[in-house]
Amino acid sequence: MTNRPALLGGMLLAVLGSLCPFLWFVLTSFKSQIQVEAIPPTWWPDGSLAFYTSALVEHRLFHYVRNSVVVAGATTIIVLAVATPAAYALARLRLPGKAWILGGLLCVAMFPPIVMAGPVWQILERLGGLNTHWGLVLPYVSLSLPLAVWILTVFFQELPFELEEAARIDGCTTWQTLSKVLLPLATPGLFTAAILTFIYAWNEFFFALLILTNPDQQTLPVGIALFQGEFTMPWGEIAAASVVATLPLIIVVLLFQRGIINGLSAGAVKG
Repeated sequence: MTNRPALLGGMLLAVLGSLCPFLWFVLTSFKSQIQVEAIPPTWWPDGSLAFYTSALVEHRLFHYVRNSVVVAGATTIIVLAVATPAAYALARLRLPGKAWILGGLLCVAMFPPIVMAGPVWQILERLGGLNTHWGLVLPYVSLSLPLAVWILTVFFQELPFELEEAARIDGCTTWQTLSKVLLPLATPGLFTAAILTFIYAWNEFFFALLILTNPDQQTLPVGIALFQGEFTMPWGEIAAASVVATLPLIIVVLLFQRGIINGLSAGAVKG
């Protein structure tokens, strides 16, 4: 009990330290150009929306947002469609080498993106996938699948096998058992996998920069990174665009943090 104030103080400092860069960008986004260039810096903004207007109109911020929604949404849908039956098979069916399959997925998740950059670029060049959204979705799906399969496998393992046996006695096929009995119970796991996949695809920068060189196809992280002018760096517009890109994710995580934590910690206290 005596260490509780110190622990709470340390947690508060850690949270404030993590939020400081984002809070500074939020304040900067509402400043005027004079305030941004002021030395020493001014802390409190005058409430100007000029940077938001410039980011949305001159730098086509909504265009990049739309591209990111398309790429992240398609990635999430495909990952869930592939990971759900795969996780069900690994968790509920008698398959040889299941441990090796899960270990292989974990190894794939650990690959640094730079190692796969050359092969991915060459494959997409031959397939005609460069400067296309589907060409970006393919590597995103490959990199997001391992985590989604692991999360859903743990959820399916937690469900009672008696439910599956009862469904088969009632005449349900394997697919009907999965879709009508197990999937509704695994909704927290599906939601967790979907949120984490969407956040990854929304924030990913390396492959988006490598594959999408056409400004009309670029996603939000790349679009913001290329805001710079010929002789100056428009920090105000970058701050405004960063707030627009980050705030929706923060709201989603705060609203559904309990489900995400439950999904990540499922199976941790099994037995």
